[in-house]
Amino acid sequence: MNGLKIGVLTFHNCINYGSFWQAKCLVEGLLARGYDVEILNHHSPRINHAEWKTALQPVLPGETPEVDQALYREKLLKQTCAINALPLSPEFKLEAPAGMPQYDLVIVGSDEVWNLMHPWFGKCPIFYGEGILTKRLVSYAASFGNYPANWGLEPAWAEKLQNFELISVRDENSKQLIQNAIGTDPEIVLDPCLQFEVKPEVRVNGRFPSRYLALYGHSFSASFLNQIRNYAEKLKLPIISIGYRNDWADEQWIAADPHDFVHFISGAEGIATNFFHGCVFALLFGKPFAAEKSPYRSLKLEGLLPMLNAGNHLISETTSAREISKILSESLNPEIGQKIAQLRETSANFLDRALQPKQYQNA
Repeated sequence: MNGLKIGVLTFHNCINYGSFWQAKCLVEGLLARGYDVEILNHHSPRINHAEWKTALQPVLPGETPEVDQALYREKLLKQTCAINALPLSPEFKLEAPAGMPQYDLVIVGSDEVWNLMHPWFGKCPIFYGEGILTKRLVSYAASFGNYPANWGLEPAWAEKLQNFELISVRDENSKQLIQNAIGTDPEIVLDPCLQFEVKPEVRVNGRFPSRYLALYGHSFSASFLNQIRNYAEKLKLPIISIGYRNDWADEQWIAADPHDFVHFISGAEGIATNFFHGCVFALLFGKPFAAEKSPYRSLKLEGLLPMLNAGNHLISETTSAREISKILSESLNPEIGQKIAQLRETSANFLDRALQPKQYQNA
């Protein structure tokens, strides 16, 4: 075991499959390198209330059908159990980081940890390095989420980023914000789910047919709904929605846990999604997929897919039925895998530098 004690600061306790897996993959990737690493287990009653409210009523202001309420509670409890099985530090208050352990190195990221517009984590100073008890501070695959680069950063937030010894981000929008704010040229690296091995618990599930189209997300547009529905009907593919109710799907699997999610996506014929990690896991498993931008996630998808030569998988109401059929039925372009392989090397090299003492980083 390497003597370096590392803490990872991220959104590990969100009730969201992607948040769970990006945290788990980064920690396990560092453990595989021989480091002593744990997730900084921050808690906040205010944020817990907001997170759980959204988990139980994910399509607010719309009402959750009574039949689904128990299923969303079951999903919340399963994800909480999965989170508690991660290597966590002693619990401390998000607003009082003086209660956290001391570390040799803290890695902030991945996820949209710098999103000043996040509905409940936005403008939490700890994610900008304030009050963290560590000798060294770096970021890995950090993002500003839906906070656009042309808004810039207020000087107070830009100044906090000067606390970071090394910075990496996961998208061009975040890179531009960093460049404009502090004049640093950050490395663009891969989301941990694409960088490190994803290792779900074993599941045996015979509830679904051998062929199905996976649906992940909610609040899809009517045009996307109709496009995907028409494609699936032509191929006689049942649509199965995971994690959320979508009434236009043939089946619902609301209460799936994060490990179920990975097996479900890996077994699908194709994926339809409007979530960032819906795209990430489709790319990871080499699955045909179609993605729709939503107001909250548009910058995230625009930052991910074109970067990986997969921009044609972003569809709109003007996308033809022929093009949708093509991207949902054909193997992924080999250039996508080549770009991911290239960025894996870049990401590994960044971590090599970040994990070294500062005097050796440019040696």
